[in-house]
Amino acid sequence: MPQATSLFTDVESKVVGTTAVVIYSPAGKKRTRFPEGVVEVYPSEEDALAHADPAKSRHAAIASGPSRSSEGFKLFYLVRWLD
Repeated sequence: MPQATSLFTDVESKVVGTTAVVIYSPAGKKRTRFPEGVVEVYPSEEDALAHADPAKSRHAAIASGPSRSSEGFKLFYLVRWLD
């Protein structure tokens, strides 16, 4: 079995996936992890881009997650911004 080297490259994992999302981020694009309450999951990059609204702090991205943090929260980790 291949060894996972990071959260983002474990493509065989069924626990944490990488997907298209829209993130509500009023502080802009400075952060790299987001709680599940500000993340909306979409089936494709095109759908995420269609639902994004940067003027209202809703940014399309590719994110990995959700993953449980040491504090017990479910977090999404930014892979890259789409907009």
